[in-house]
Amino acid sequence: MPGTNLTREEAQQRAKLLTVDSYEIELDLSGAQEGGTYRSVTTVRFDVAESDADGAAESFIDLVAPAVHEIALNGDQLDPAELFADSRITLPGLLEGRNILRVVADCAYTNTGEGLHRFVDPVDNQAYLYTQFEVPDARRVFASFEQPDLKATFQFTVRAPEGWTVISNSPTPEPKDSVWIFEPTPRISSYITALIVGPYHSVHSVYEKDGQSVPLGIYCRPSLAEHLDSDAIFEVTRQGFDWFQEKFDYAYPFKKYDQLFVPEFNAGAMENAGAVTIRDQYVFRSKVTDAAYETRAETILHELAHMWFGDLVTMEWWNDLWLNESFATYTSIACQAAAPGSRWPHSWTSFANSMKTWAYRQDQLPSTHPIMADISDLDDVLVNFDGITYAKGASVLKQLVAYVGEDEFFAGVQAYFKAHAYGNTRLSDLLGALETTSGRDLKSWSKAWLETAGINVLRPQIETDADGVVTSFAIRQEAPALPAGAKGEPTLRPHRIAVGLYELDESSGKLVRDERVELDVDGELTAVPQLVGKRRPAVVLLNDDDLSYAKVRLDEQSLAFVTEHLGDFESSLPRALCWASAWDMTRDAELATRDYLSLVLSGIGKESDIGVVQSLHRQVKLAIELYADPAAREALLTRWTDATLAHLRAAAPAGDHQLAWARAFAATARTPEQLDLLDALLEGTQTIEGLAVDTELRWSFVQRLAAVGRYDEAEIAGEYERDKTAAGERHAATARAARPTEEAKAEAWASVVESDKLPNAVQEAVIGGFVQTGQRELLAPYTDKYFEVVKDIWENRSHEIAQQIAVGLYPSIQVSEETLRRTDEWLASAEPSAALRRLISESRAGVERALKAQAADAAAPE
Repeated sequence: MPGTNLTREEAQQRAKLLTVDSYEIELDLSGAQEGGTYRSVTTVRFDVAESDADGAAESFIDLVAPAVHEIALNGDQLDPAELFADSRITLPGLLEGRNILRVVADCAYTNTGEGLHRFVDPVDNQAYLYTQFEVPDARRVFASFEQPDLKATFQFTVRAPEGWTVISNSPTPEPKDSVWIFEPTPRISSYITALIVGPYHSVHSVYEKDGQSVPLGIYCRPSLAEHLDSDAIFEVTRQGFDWFQEKFDYAYPFKKYDQLFVPEFNAGAMENAGAVTIRDQYVFRSKVTDAAYETRAETILHELAHMWFGDLVTMEWWNDLWLNESFATYTSIACQAAAPGSRWPHSWTSFANSMKTWAYRQDQLPSTHPIMADISDLDDVLVNFDGITYAKGASVLKQLVAYVGEDEFFAGVQAYFKAHAYGNTRLSDLLGALETTSGRDLKSWSKAWLETAGINVLRPQIETDADGVVTSFAIRQEAPALPAGAKGEPTLRPHRIAVGLYELDESSGKLVRDERVELDVDGELTAVPQLVGKRRPAVVLLNDDDLSYAKVRLDEQSLAFVTEHLGDFESSLPRALCWASAWDMTRDAELATRDYLSLVLSGIGKESDIGVVQSLHRQVKLAIELYADPAAREALLTRWTDATLAHLRAAAPAGDHQLAWARAFAATARTPEQLDLLDALLEGTQTIEGLAVDTELRWSFVQRLAAVGRYDEAEIAGEYERDKTAAGERHAATARAARPTEEAKAEAWASVVESDKLPNAVQEAVIGGFVQTGQRELLAPYTDKYFEVVKDIWENRSHEIAQQIAVGLYPSIQVSEETLRRTDEWLASAEPSAALRRLISESRAGVERALKAQAADAAAPE
């Protein structure tokens, strides 16, 4: 039985047989305020390439629905009881040439963020709907041929409650008697169609340039309207329109561009054609640092880039998902770095600091895979929205740009869009265009970079004479063994990198780059004769400017200097690269956690990039809690927390660094005096100059006080009374689940595992509160409980809900050989699906890595 799966082979066979012309979809959402189900009527016109000897062929259309009332194929009524099963409607007797199918069904609203999600805002008690269809969930709303290469036009007709707004891919029409009739879309894939329905608040503008006029809209719930900074969002959007249209040499391909901030959204955003949905946590209710605005801007630009790469030109099948996401990530960050007027010209620092660390982490798991993954079915792709697909892919695209040249890269992209507009492509189509514009043969490059897994390590080999003059300089490339269980072989790759030579400027006290050499590194050892005869600098930094994707190690002399002066680099990017290298060494048990903490404490006070500072906060906390010798953990946490409070008190009032240090302090506050301070800041009996203890910061204090047993139901309920919003509900759920009592844990566990009533966002909040690193003993009994239920949950819950549970409730904080043994027993006996096996194996690898790091920390000298 296929269940809700679809194989690549089935999709290929169907694409060979069918050409889809158009969909007409009628939805009656007039009962959305009450929920339940709604009437869905789909009419599909499609052509069949060939029939069998009897003049007929057979295929199927996809649908996930509680009930199907009518199936009419070419005017003949068919029996739903016979033909609808396993998320498919069998279509027998198809005619060669044109066929017309009509399906009438009852479809269901969801609370999982898949299909047509329904949310009721506690502020106004109004329902708000939005669709989320990637990967295979348009079939939850209308009957569809659910694969990206069967493009068609889509015409929506929607009945909605009076006073509501309906937004879709096409421009919003004037309703007649609460019925909204949209014009057909251009030819697009089903997964980027969209409907957003409800009493949403909106702000409108227009993008105008050289005679082009594109209506722009921003939407959110009325309860968030006071926080919606639409001018800033429109500014980033316009910068993106200017930059992408110039770089792509192709006008924006749809008739309008709406951005809709929607509740309980599972991802960051979704590139629905002309109707982008974005998680509404990006409408900031309280003060956030500039790093949050930068991340939001990158998300906005990422989705806008998809309008061309993904929507106008779409992958043929999901094995090129990586290219879709990597291109949008690469170009969004390139836009932030280069667009005139951008607030974030340092965006490549943020990329090195966050995206690449995600990629390096993912690439060292047993599930690591080539960037161009083998996606044999939908189950494969659903667990492949990972650090390889997004972050390593984008890193390798950055390397490709360095390899072929930026002008040549975008010239190839321009030819690609013109050749394949409104069609479907494979990777080879893009590489062929880039070969033409660059003159480089990319076949061997593609094989080395896209068809193999794993990370290379680059190390400098430097010899000098007695006067410190370089007599020999080479770069050694290593291909470490892949993680146990990973498929493939270690591979040396061609790298286009820069080598930076840094000296300490005596007048400014800053580490500045004196020289930069760019070259191709290939094979095990690459000589760099350009540096022979030069005086050895204080720091030699390989992969300067972060052009390639590789672990970088410093030579002994550079490492010693950087350890003393990491915060002194004049530019943010080399600092970020050195911070990332130190973190990587800590994760690899090459640098003891206590030494990593010392390094951070010595340099973080000089770190100006707030995104880097916040990453260091997260990494130090994780390192101490998971990678430190358990016998030293409390002492290290005390040292770290004392430092966070000192930095909080010393930070410039009302600045980003002050807010970041306040959050870091709250995350590990532990002594009675520290907890008293959190309490006093909440009560207003103590203040720190410039620190606004606003709604979101209050909740972070409340959650910490709940986790250590200071706050209970009365205090949590009291805080919710101050913030009776959807966000307040989630924060309160986290705080309740965080309480250090058996009763609180049992209640949280039951709400997630034994009931399926929690919406996706609330479930995520409960899981986040349930798992507390300081409550290992209290949580220990849940290891066995987890393995007893996880397979059943995977088989009976929707994908998003099941993945939250499988990953979030795995006993990752129980770092022990016993956890590994219990996991191995389950993997050997439970017969999980490939997707679930992958997730559990990834979590197991985290425990194994933590054990090695703990041993390294325990063995380190005091």
